Amino acid sequence: MSRAALVVIDVQESFRQRPIWAYGSNPDIVRQVDRLVAAARERGDLVVWVLHSEPGTGGVFDPALGHVRLIDGLAPVDGEPTLVKTAHNAFTTTNLQQMLTLAGIRDVTVCGIRTEQCVETTTRVGADLGYRMTFVTDATMTFPIPHRDLPEDATIAEILADPRTLSNEEIVRRTEYALAGRFATVRTVDEVTGAALTGARS
Repeated sequence: MSRAALVVIDVQESFRQRPIWAYGSNPDIVRQVDRLVAAARERGDLVVWVLHSEPGTGGVFDPALGHVRLIDGLAPVDGEPTLVKTAHNAFTTTNLQQMLTLAGIRDVTVCGIRTEQCVETTTRVGADLGYRMTFVTDATMTFPIPHRDLPEDATIAEILADPRTLSNEEIVRRTEYALAGRFATVRTVDEVTGAALTGARS
């Protein structure tokens, strides 16, 4: 086992149950994550899967509904732990830090859903804990963010039509700007997997 880990955050069926899924930033998220996982396994890196759960809420993150599972096409192999969190970042409500420490991990790569929320907060906390973080921007996915004054029952059409809505592109740009050089190294899937160096096409 190397001293590096890949943490895959919340690439789960819960999100696909939401109508906003069709307007996500990265419809290729499963393939991009799968490429990272394959490269990590080939290097002997630890792969950690993280799922988000909100028990008793009756929503798409309530495990009783059966959606708190990886999206089809992704699956752990023997020796790859699956953690379940109830906070945005992957450290606070799990034993992720203990697991990484026991494995001697110093370098942590992160990907998953949502770019500016669970993936970003995990990156920030990991950096605060002393890990060298890599944020793989095109292996994350997010969704338009409505303005805080928009009614909670606003339709998707109303959210998208509101000029105050934060677009996917702007969310990704702001997240990269906030993280790069301060909390993480921002990379692409091609760069992490070596495809950019070999000229392989994604």
